[in-house]
Amino acid sequence: MNTGISTEAPLIELSNGQKQFGLFQALTDINLTINEGEIVTLLGPSGCGKTTLMRIIAGFEALTSGTLKIDGKDVAALPPEKRPVNMVFQRYALFPHLDVFDNVAYGLKVKGVEKDERRKRVQAMLRTVQMESLSHRFIGELSGGQCQRVALARALVNGPRVLLLDEPLAALDLKIRQHMLGEMKRIQLETGATFVYVTHDQDEAMILSDRVVLIDHGRIVQIDRPQDMYFRPRSLFAAKFLGETNLFEGRLTGSGIGQLSLETRDGPFDVVSNDVPVSANDAAVMSVRPEAMSFRQSDAQLDYAMDAEVADVIFSGSRSFFHLVSRGGQKFRVQVQNMPGAALPTAGDKVHVSWRKDSATVLPLARTSS
Repeated sequence: MNTGISTEAPLIELSNGQKQFGLFQALTDINLTINEGEIVTLLGPSGCGKTTLMRIIAGFEALTSGTLKIDGKDVAALPPEKRPVNMVFQRYALFPHLDVFDNVAYGLKVKGVEKDERRKRVQAMLRTVQMESLSHRFIGELSGGQCQRVALARALVNGPRVLLLDEPLAALDLKIRQHMLGEMKRIQLETGATFVYVTHDQDEAMILSDRVVLIDHGRIVQIDRPQDMYFRPRSLFAAKFLGETNLFEGRLTGSGIGQLSLETRDGPFDVVSNDVPVSANDAAVMSVRPEAMSFRQSDAQLDYAMDAEVADVIFSGSRSFFHLVSRGGQKFRVQVQNMPGAALPTAGDKVHVSWRKDSATVLPLARTSS
């Protein structure tokens, strides 16, 4: 499930990881490798175990069983300060009585780095995070986004192989958060550090990551590139958690290998199961993203289609969302990009909806917590 073939050993390798707190099983069967220079996001709902997993990598928690290697070395017995990692917290943990320069220099000073070398490294890192001109300001004089840059600089100036970021943008407003995501990608590219990022925000994961690790109830559900996880989810949980999707329920019939028919309230749809574990007689769903659907005429060779009625239309500037009800009573949504002068359906209209067969994914029908 990696993004490519790597000839080098992974920087982080976690095998058969288990974590219990008393009788509570926080993590189960965690197998994860992270390569040098990747941005990997641990994504999932609150309480799923993603922060626990990060704390294990950092050394703040220990595995109940399993192994954790960083740079090929078993680090189970190493305390946090002996591991080649650093961590950025949501609250930054900056020192208010120190200015920006001294906050960034603090770790180097503790390590006994000589003064001139310390100054060079801090100045270079402040240039990287574009805070050099504010080096003499105190933390209370900075905005939230500027504080985040200082926290990144302080963590990176020590040259960690891995930077762990625990929901670092959660306290920022939307516009600053979006800007900081771009800045973090730039900083990671310039420094070459490996980023492991924790969030419950799917947009952050999609924008920032080389790969996403989706976690539910302490188990890894899927590891993939953002675009593959979005367009080819491997479970109902993944399809529902990442973005919005329409789910058409039914039962699978057929005997061909990988070639099945999903019998729904609106008729049958021939589907290809690919590598998703479903077979004939299984209850299943067909997942289709709202933006993959349109009101154009369908091509029987390429498309699925159904007739429906528009129940409601929501205009949101660049896009419109159509709430529809099929002839069989299936409720679903279509998302359309708004264009000046385009004629679009209104509430009460009868419409023909189509979508490409390769934009649909058939999944086992399993109830989830989401």
